Amino acid sequence: MIDEVQQQQQQIARKTDIASITSTYKGGDLGVTLQPAVCSFKVWSPIAIQMELLLYPPLTGGSPDDIPNALKQSNILMHSGEQDVWVLEVEGDLRGYRYMFKPTFADGTSTIAVDPYARAVTMNGEMGVIVDMQETHPEGWQQDKRPELSHPTDAVLYELHVRDFSIHASSGIANKGKYLAFTETGLQDATGNTLGIDHLVELGITHVHLLPVFDFATVDEAKVDDDPKDASNYNWGYDPLHYNVPEGSYASRADEPVTRIREFKSMVLALHRKGIGVIMDVVYNHTFDTAESSFEKLVPGYYYRQHADGTYSNGSGTGNEVATERAMVRKFIIDSVRFWAEEYHVDGFRFDLMGLMDVTTMKQLASELHTEVSPSILLYGEPWGAMESPLGDEMTLKGTQRGSGFAVFNDNFRGVIKGDSDGDGKGFATGEDGKEAELWTGVQGSIHDFTEGPSETINYVTVHDNLNLWDKVARTQGLQDKLGFLTYDEDGSIRGFDNVEEAVRQADPYLQIDPAHVLGNETVRRCLLANGIVLTSQGVPLIAAGDEMLRSKYGDANSHESGDVVNAIHWDQKQRFKPVFDYYRGLLRLRREHPAFRLRTREAIEKHVRLLQKDKGLLAFELQSADVNDAWQRIIVIYNATKESRRISIPSGAWGVVVEDGQAGVNTLRTIEVTEEMEGNNNIHDQTQHSKKSTKSSSDNQETNNNQVQVNMLSMTVLFSQSS
Repeated sequence: MIDEVQQQQQQIARKTDIASITSTYKGGDLGVTLQPAVCSFKVWSPIAIQMELLLYPPLTGGSPDDIPNALKQSNILMHSGEQDVWVLEVEGDLRGYRYMFKPTFADGTSTIAVDPYARAVTMNGEMGVIVDMQETHPEGWQQDKRPELSHPTDAVLYELHVRDFSIHASSGIANKGKYLAFTETGLQDATGNTLGIDHLVELGITHVHLLPVFDFATVDEAKVDDDPKDASNYNWGYDPLHYNVPEGSYASRADEPVTRIREFKSMVLALHRKGIGVIMDVVYNHTFDTAESSFEKLVPGYYYRQHADGTYSNGSGTGNEVATERAMVRKFIIDSVRFWAEEYHVDGFRFDLMGLMDVTTMKQLASELHTEVSPSILLYGEPWGAMESPLGDEMTLKGTQRGSGFAVFNDNFRGVIKGDSDGDGKGFATGEDGKEAELWTGVQGSIHDFTEGPSETINYVTVHDNLNLWDKVARTQGLQDKLGFLTYDEDGSIRGFDNVEEAVRQADPYLQIDPAHVLGNETVRRCLLANGIVLTSQGVPLIAAGDEMLRSKYGDANSHESGDVVNAIHWDQKQRFKPVFDYYRGLLRLRREHPAFRLRTREAIEKHVRLLQKDKGLLAFELQSADVNDAWQRIIVIYNATKESRRISIPSGAWGVVVEDGQAGVNTLRTIEVTEEMEGNNNIHDQTQHSKKSTKSSSDNQETNNNQVQVNMLSMTVLFSQSS
């Protein structure tokens, strides 16, 4: 028996030979290829001296060492083929059979690994499973079509966790926490508000960005439905196990390999039928485990970056980082992404810690997807790593994406709008002065910062990690203690309570809101202003699920394993905060119907977006939309982040107000006539109110200051003119 020190020495010795590996397999058939009378197996391992296929009859559970699996195991030697690929053909119908690979190395050691190209697995990913992908299609799959997307800036992204979407009792959804939740239509609450997928349609988003839905390691699929209060049944999923298989805990039967595949496709089909695209959050920068991963078992050291002494580098902060710059790693990533895009009709991909992926891989991936699969596929990611990486200058950081067909999260703009992510730090929308110039840079699609055009910036304020929008704004106001936000000790235990459930029951995130005057609350107004900036700026906007209902996570800034009690979306808040939902819906309609908010090039922005005023806590600009096929000739957008009404000058003409004081859309709320009486002076006449929604009296609508329009405190105002 080899002791631990010898194993480490042998592993490092094998790693030192990695530089000599030059073979690159070009074929598209690694893994399993199933034909009517024969099944072929291919696996790449240049340092193995022998490879065996371990074949097991159709069962759904267990590991290779379990009885009766070990008794029924067939060991079949594979043959060494071209470019270090091991090959085997087995005759017969092998559908449902389980399989593993067993490499043996020159030092006499061997391992047993799941096929990294596996398309189906047993429960908890213990073994690969052979399936006929043609038998996994739901009814109507062959007629499925991607929703039309002419340009990335036409997209509005909605970041969402599968379980969060439906697990709460108020969702009205039967398939709680499952892929099939997205297939349930016609659901309403007691007051007639749409729920579930119909809510997404009503809101007006174009794409659902799903947190990881590939097979991840940190939820026990055998127990996930046993106790909904058990937080161990919950995880965000940034713990990759099998990259090409849907996560089993979101399926109705994780022990049926085909079921998770068919139900995932059913989710995609249901969303497509509603005109909504599907974005997958993918995590190719690291794996959950290193030594026990299929990568390491098949080609030790090759798939992970190391330091000179042979130890693993840790740019991800999770213990390893995948060496995307190596030829067969790059091939695996591109093959995997293409598999999801082609087999599952996925419409886009968000890359976790994309900074740890080399820019050559990202550029090649974007080029292949857009030329060989669909030009409408969206690609974007985080342009940073978690810790220092040896990748160095090849990291995909802000600016490296220029002209390459993918976008990056704009954390510059994010910080300018809200401040820091978890603390008390403020930004423009949360009350910090002096942010106006940086805000103006972000409003223009960051074309004077790091982008070549607006399609390269993902504009957002908050996402799943860190404080969500409501909690962040409340914290900047110093309300966290009054609202009962959760705090944790260093060991992860909840402070001051026996459990998280008790702490959540005692919390009241909305204590400050007067139910009769929701839109009058300062926290509400700052939240609406923050995402209002995102939705009216040039670029690709992203909002986090539940923002439109003032979702709170009770101050939990890292809820990745905090369970449903913290993470679930409370659908009863839609009626409670209906004016907030209506505001978001109105802004999305405004953006959708007016292309001036969705300019496509740097040149268009420089020509048509003009600064009007930049002052303490205030920014005003004009979109000259006559030349961009917009029904409106000119549009003015004004952000007022101060706690007082402001008056600003606007150009002469007849102006209709469509966004003001918590109301938003494309219908005119009131009109303003600005006429020139003498050079340098305009005279403003407020006209009859047109919107039945407005609560202002006619006397409130009278502007008295020449050449100026009043903008209410902590709000956004949008005006349009039909004359150029």
